[in-house]
Amino acid sequence: MAARAGGARMIRVPPITYATRFRGLPPVVVDVETGGFNAQTDALLEIAAVMIEMRSDGTLARGETFRYHVVPFPGSNLEPASMAVNGIDPHHPLRPRIPEDDALQRIFKEVRNAVRAADCTRAVLVGHNAFFDLNFLNAAVLRTQIKRNPFHPFTSFDTATLGGIAFGQTVLMRATLAAGFEWDTSSAHSAAYDAERHGRFVLHRVHQFQHVFDASRKRLASMGPLESEPDTPTDP
Repeated sequence: MAARAGGARMIRVPPITYATRFRGLPPVVVDVETGGFNAQTDALLEIAAVMIEMRSDGTLARGETFRYHVVPFPGSNLEPASMAVNGIDPHHPLRPRIPEDDALQRIFKEVRNAVRAADCTRAVLVGHNAFFDLNFLNAAVLRTQIKRNPFHPFTSFDTATLGGIAFGQTVLMRATLAAGFEWDTSSAHSAAYDAERHGRFVLHRVHQFQHVFDASRKRLASMGPLESEPDTPTDP
């Protein structure tokens, strides 16, 4: 908001919250490991979510990781090529797998708590090629008939895009190395490991763009009230 005091123009910039930083959508990093590329027919095998926390000064930090092995849904497909890449044996007796609906409900409970604490109504999924993770998530929600999905149904933040813009690298391993972080090939294609690498990568990019964000806030505040745009629908 812009105001005048004693002839001088004062610019009031609102504090940084999830509402002002991400338009009311707290980011949650998600990675899924699957039995293929078709969200309708191929199995969801692992899911991990990394919470993103906001400090009092508006900067972000990586929070807790939640990861679950998932029982393939009845009749689901397991593509041999995909299984060779992720190295998952979905039927291994020591694999602590739980039903798909149970895994989703546990993840969603933590996300809803984070959304509520941020005084928001939805979360935004952050992923590498995020449309892939979001498609599998939405397909599993429909399949399990879960009514309260805390994620926005189509908006997402994509670290492949960020990697391409910042470093010319869209592969997560290459983008991570280009950013100056280590990469453990033996741990890759674990949902938790990949999600935590996504989280570190996106936090680094957000902090690098902080000065751009700060300048944009002051610029918009100096313009005073703007004509409101219709809110993006939160349901498809």
